[in-house]
Amino acid sequence: MTFKAEYIWIDGTEPTAKLRSKTKIITGQPAGLDALPIWGFDGSSTNQAEGHSSDCVLKPVFTCPDPIRGGDDILVLCEVLNIDLTPHASNTRAALAEVAERFAAQEPIFGIEQEYTFFQDGYPLGFPKGGFPAPQGGYYCGVGADEIFGRDVVEAHLDNCLKAGLAISGINAEVMPGQWEFQVGPVSPLEVSDHLWVARWLLYRTAEDFDVAATLDPKPVKGDWNGAGAHTNFSTKAMRESYDAIITAAESLGEGSKPLDHVKNYGAGIDDRLTGLHETAPWNEYSYGVSDRGASVRIPWQVEKDGKGYIEDRRPNANVDPYVVTRLLVDTCCSALEKAGQV
Repeated sequence: MTFKAEYIWIDGTEPTAKLRSKTKIITGQPAGLDALPIWGFDGSSTNQAEGHSSDCVLKPVFTCPDPIRGGDDILVLCEVLNIDLTPHASNTRAALAEVAERFAAQEPIFGIEQEYTFFQDGYPLGFPKGGFPAPQGGYYCGVGADEIFGRDVVEAHLDNCLKAGLAISGINAEVMPGQWEFQVGPVSPLEVSDHLWVARWLLYRTAEDFDVAATLDPKPVKGDWNGAGAHTNFSTKAMRESYDAIITAAESLGEGSKPLDHVKNYGAGIDDRLTGLHETAPWNEYSYGVSDRGASVRIPWQVEKDGKGYIEDRRPNANVDPYVVTRLLVDTCCSALEKAGQV
């Protein structure tokens, strides 16, 4: 028998990488990840190589059922390698794997809230051509054809993620018309990142069938409209048991050069979104607070009440690389907790 394997990878486009994929026909019974072959592609067409030496290698790292094609067909997320099988310069997963392994004993887990916006014919879904809809107010978690746009695509995407077995945990309409969010987690750093990349691919692929485009642009409409983020919820075993560890983690993100080190890696266009307005903190200032959506890092009220839990880094853009944001949070917070003896 034969089955289709859709090999998916992250390219080298700057400042924001794109998803690419192509189909491999495999003969034999569907097998596990280790049985899937490596494959090659033309890196000169994906901003990952020069034309005179263009071969790059795809190494399968995660697989799941293909909910689009169904049957025995699968989706295969890949790392990009050089032809000597070392990680390619655009491969951010390899660096996360190293950091996640180093701090595995602290049991870090993540939940990422992926915001995105639908466009059709060059306009955000729900925006009249040549004009603007009613101001923000009723769109967030709204209901009704006058306030909600694209629900059919969102529901189809949710079903596809569930059929694929991804760790998707919810959806909701966001503050701007045509803007939505799905959540992945809480799971480990590599798992949340792998699942989020596949969920993004499924978002784009599902929207194709509705003649709609989805964008992760952090500020899809200029002016008095909310941007799109990827709020990142993070905890370790110590944070899930102690409020002191919560404070240590939150303060570690504001020490020395850490605020800029993180923000400059939190997605292109960060200064367009983190303005201090529209439920954001200024990109060049760091703050944390309980129940404060205008802070860089929010400590949920329930966490303060319970004396344990997690923190929400509200700074990452919708277009952030999850391998990068999880690596930075694990490295910064786990190092601080280790130094403070809170592990």
